[in-house]
Amino acid sequence: MPKQELSVLHQHDADTFATASCNQCRFACGSLVSRTAKGAGDTFGEVLTRRLSRRGLLKAGVVISAAMALGPAAVAGTVRTAEASAAAAPATAPAQQAMTLNFTAIKPDTSDTLKVAEGYTSQVLVSWGDPIVPGAPAFDMNAQSAAAQGGQFGFNSDFVLFTGLPYGSGNTAEGLLWNNHEYTDGLMMFAGYDPKNPTQEQVDIELAAHGASLVMVRRSGATNWEYDPTSTYNRRITATTPVTVSGPAAGDDWLKTGADPTGKAVSGMLNNCGGGWTPWGTILTAEENFNQYFANADMLPAEDPRRKVHARYGLPVAASERLWEKFYDRFDIAKEPNEPFRFGWVVEVDPYDPTFVPVKRTALGRLKHEAATTVVAASGKLVVYTGDDERFDYIYKYVSDGLVNMKDRAANRNLLDQGTLYVAKLNDDGTGAWLPLVFGQGPLTAANGWRNQADVLIRARQAGDALSATKMDRPEDVEVNPVTGKVYAVMTNNSQRGADGRPTNEKANPRAANTMGHNIEISEDGGNHSRLT
Repeated sequence: MPKQELSVLHQHDADTFATASCNQCRFACGSLVSRTAKGAGDTFGEVLTRRLSRRGLLKAGVVISAAMALGPAAVAGTVRTAEASAAAAPATAPAQQAMTLNFTAIKPDTSDTLKVAEGYTSQVLVSWGDPIVPGAPAFDMNAQSAAAQGGQFGFNSDFVLFTGLPYGSGNTAEGLLWNNHEYTDGLMMFAGYDPKNPTQEQVDIELAAHGASLVMVRRSGATNWEYDPTSTYNRRITATTPVTVSGPAAGDDWLKTGADPTGKAVSGMLNNCGGGWTPWGTILTAEENFNQYFANADMLPAEDPRRKVHARYGLPVAASERLWEKFYDRFDIAKEPNEPFRFGWVVEVDPYDPTFVPVKRTALGRLKHEAATTVVAASGKLVVYTGDDERFDYIYKYVSDGLVNMKDRAANRNLLDQGTLYVAKLNDDGTGAWLPLVFGQGPLTAANGWRNQADVLIRARQAGDALSATKMDRPEDVEVNPVTGKVYAVMTNNSQRGADGRPTNEKANPRAANTMGHNIEISEDGGNHSRLT
């Protein structure tokens, strides 16, 4: 049977899309916020440069072109370098075997059309604006409303997940399709949109187009798929959907606002980028560049400690580009200084329970999360890997206190609330350590200005700074090889490396302006993901 690719997002109005396509990354690049490297920790480039220099790799004349083609493979337990590869290689290397692919390559061209390999097909499964909740109207580009968008497929596609029905069945012909809606762009959504003067109606529609969609899908025939707009599983989670807060930061003073004096009830999700899933079948959706939605950080008094925190997370000092603060106080830091603390979390959703209220799991830390990848450690504990997608920021992992129970879904309810968050520190000798972000340990004490564990998690970036964690080149996705157990973290790029006095690495990573990025391979001690070296 021919294999199939599913094209999830489709623009309804081709003319509008053609006009606005040049603007499509206006908000997608929010992760590229420029900032000077903070904290005392070394960058990964500095660590690897010293590592290679100390081992005399370059002086020994070892050919490293192959290593550079692959990118430096740093690991928190060991480092695989060209030197190690050369030492392990036989005196006469065998001829490279040809790799065979099971499809015919597509000839590159410049046409603006979707092409798939011979033997594959593609189709539009569900489009922005398609009704997915019973009673939602059909999409009308010229008659949009927030109420309609709240029952229609959201705008933009990021993390997509398919999970079979019923739970645990492994069914690949019928299941639930989850889709993150990372951001919106009014220029692509509304005819005659003025980015300097949006209307409240347009803002409300954009709020409703954020978040995520869940739709029931099934295969129809040999190659076609369809979604069921009448399914009771279908739901929209938007930027205004009620979301609860759990874990150590729930109820903290810095999460309390005028609209929510409890600090435990947030309105919606914002900028959901990557994600993951738990062994018990729930979805983890990660809030990333939440900073872009807020305004007027510099309106806080200079002595207000929240001002430095907002700066560390790149919140706008004056008006936001979206200007949502014109209509809603929660986006105006001068009026609601705590609202930004309620975003930047990993959110858990149970796709199999339409009544499940999404939960922001604060034990996983507040940062610009790119993915939330889980693995059950040899110890039986749940481990979650995540990256903070900004230049010179860090790689994290969370280890639960309790053990995963695959026989009882409900028994895992608190695993994402009770555990320890760690940040990666890489050493010159190729070893590494996961440093605990725990109040009262190391520099994270009251004497150094930390209030409690909630404060450590809300200010996870600054906690990493205090622990001298290793600065990375925009850590994005982190995945675990299910066969070898190796962990792979993607460093997207860092065009600022080596610029304007910023850290550089000209030997092991010759791209001072690292536009290509690289991958990090992590070998956990003894193959146990809950270990700390």
